[in-house]
Amino acid sequence: MSKLVLHATALSLLAGSAWKGVLILGPHGIGKSDMALRAVEKGLVLISDSHTCLWSSGGHLYAATADNQPDGTRSYTRVHLIALAQAEPTANAPTGEVTAILGHDIATVRVNPREASCVPRLIARLRTLK
Repeated sequence: MSKLVLHATALSLLAGSAWKGVLILGPHGIGKSDMALRAVEKGLVLISDSHTCLWSSGGHLYAATADNQPDGTRSYTRVHLIALAQAEPTANAPTGEVTAILGHDIATVRVNPREASCVPRLIARLRTLK
């Protein structure tokens, strides 16, 4: 099984009866952790911050913390969406983007973590994905 550790944040949202995961990628200091805190306030669950381990299993991409937990447990989520964090405004960002990771084409959205609308837009997009 191939694994990949990235400087990224992973969150999961209970949408209906299914958990849907988002992976936030971006350069150091762009605001991924701040965006994650605001997302947790809106009901998402933090899976990992800073170091995220990705792997492929059963035709799906999964994310978990790359660090061992003190009690030996490890939360994980199936990745449905990638959010590319960038400093530029995202109002005119392209739609229909995908990012290839470990052989999976994952729907991708560009976000500016400092924009107030980024978390509600992220939640809305997660709810539309199967």
